[in-house]
Amino acid sequence: MASRNTARKKLKLAPVLDLNEATVLHERLLALKGGAVTIDASAVERVGALCVQVLMAAARSWEEDHLSFTFAEVSDAFIKTTQLIGVDVAPLMAKEI
Repeated sequence: MASRNTARKKLKLAPVLDLNEATVLHERLLALKGGAVTIDASAVERVGALCVQVLMAAARSWEEDHLSFTFAEVSDAFIKTTQLIGVDVAPLMAKEI
């Protein structure tokens, strides 16, 4: 079971995470299920509440599976929008060792 955590995959988010992108994001996350994931949100310019909800649901799912789900990089726009809608991604940020 420990080998599942070693195969970390990276998911780079699209610049615009709107209603149209929510289904695509969900499908991309489902394809990564079963292994550790690092999210790169550095290019995000706009993010809607539905995509944030998809990301937070994924984080919860990974937590329930005892797998790592972290954000490696986030844009200012991503942080500002998540804060505006009341979501704190700080606990999901990758930690420096």
